[in-house]
Amino acid sequence: MIININSWPGVGKLTIAEKLVEQIGGRLLDNHTIFNVAFSLCEFRTPPFYEAVRAVRAIAFERVAALPLEVPLTLTSAYANTPFGVENWTAIRTMADKRGSPLCVVVLDCSLAENTRRLQSPERASRRKLVDPGPLTQARAAHDLLEAGGDYLLRFDVSDLSPRESASCIVAWLRDNNWLNRVVRNDRFGSGPGQTQNAARERV
Repeated sequence: MIININSWPGVGKLTIAEKLVEQIGGRLLDNHTIFNVAFSLCEFRTPPFYEAVRAVRAIAFERVAALPLEVPLTLTSAYANTPFGVENWTAIRTMADKRGSPLCVVVLDCSLAENTRRLQSPERASRRKLVDPGPLTQARAAHDLLEAGGDYLLRFDVSDLSPRESASCIVAWLRDNNWLNRVVRNDRFGSGPGQTQNAARERV
């Protein structure tokens, strides 16, 4: 199972993903893990920047494909309907198909006011993340978050929820659909018996 959490920057998807992995186990691949090499060594939105992202992404997704099927993977992404966003989104779908895992897409909505407040936290600045609300406001006005192409879709608003509450909503969704019985928690975050089953594909 692959859970791809998509939201605008600053909504809190990494913290939510960390709380989710605490509950279900598995591996976590944050989108900044893929992008930070390019941010560190290249000018933003230049050809070398995109080349670096593609190179790191290819290595990361190759390792994902090699993970045992019973190990759940949680991804974070911030992809909208831009050319590069669609490219990255398609790469996630291709990686899920290569691994043979159902792709569960979780889209986090958040009010603009709350999104802006969270975006400007000092912790984000220390991690070289976007803290200027200008680009965020422009992006939200011009584009839509991607959500199509997964096997399953959950979309909900986290404006009034804590990271732990948001993660619990995702866990409840997974449990309601009996997907947690199809994975095994790995030794990094816990252990427990389980069985792997093939999920029916329901493209959205």
